[in-house]
Amino acid sequence: MERGEAASELQSRLSSLSFSSFPGITSKQSDNRPLDRLQSTDLSQSCTQSKNQADMEETKGGSEQQSEGNAAAPAELALGEGGEESNRAGSCELSAEMKAQMPPLKPPTTWTSAALKELKAKLRTEDDSVVTVYRGDIMTVHVPTVPEARKVCWEFATDSYDIGFGIYFDWTPVTSRSITVHISESSDDEDEEEELEGPVSNGDVEKGSKAQSNSNLAEILPVYRQDSHTSVQGGSHDFPGEGTYLLKFDNSYSLWRNKTLYYRVYYSA
Repeated sequence: MERGEAASELQSRLSSLSFSSFPGITSKQSDNRPLDRLQSTDLSQSCTQSKNQADMEETKGGSEQQSEGNAAAPAELALGEGGEESNRAGSCELSAEMKAQMPPLKPPTTWTSAALKELKAKLRTEDDSVVTVYRGDIMTVHVPTVPEARKVCWEFATDSYDIGFGIYFDWTPVTSRSITVHISESSDDEDEEEELEGPVSNGDVEKGSKAQSNSNLAEILPVYRQDSHTSVQGGSHDFPGEGTYLLKFDNSYSLWRNKTLYYRVYYSA
């Protein structure tokens, strides 16, 4: 029994003791938050560093790809420019080939006659054979080739004053066999030629017009001022092939005077 009491007394004393009763020994409380301790370990820091390194590598890779794309862009642009130059060169070559295929045009046969009054009297009785070409205007007569004939012929005269005259040939295939007349101001005629022929210098009517640059349009007789008020101006031209003649009566150089024109165009076998 005494032993039991002694054991109880010893146990009571032990329970009353604390770490502070023993010098050199400090107390340390256990941490009941293992997740927080896990987050504060070096493992999380290494994960963060790995993530940052991966981001840096990805950014570097993107920069390299962008640099490669920028380097490739000029090459693509240069390729595109080369393609455009090739297209322009191909168009020029095609135009040159078309021009080379056209046979050279022979000069027209021209003549003059003193029978001025007789021609005027005859043409006054015919429809649409006497017209007024107003100052600054150009009258163009479109005459298509026909299978039944071999040449085109013309005669014309004017009252009191001269007029410019020239002939061109359009190699475009004929779609209509009707002879048509187009009257325009000189600026309108220049715009039409630019649309049809590209850049064109009309030249001086006093010195003759310059050659046209359209691949389908050829010059037979440049526009010159003709003394049609003193003698009949006539001529003819053999068909070079299928196409349309353009006979131009040019009064664009006149600022004040209208011109009365007597003319006729016909075919010959």
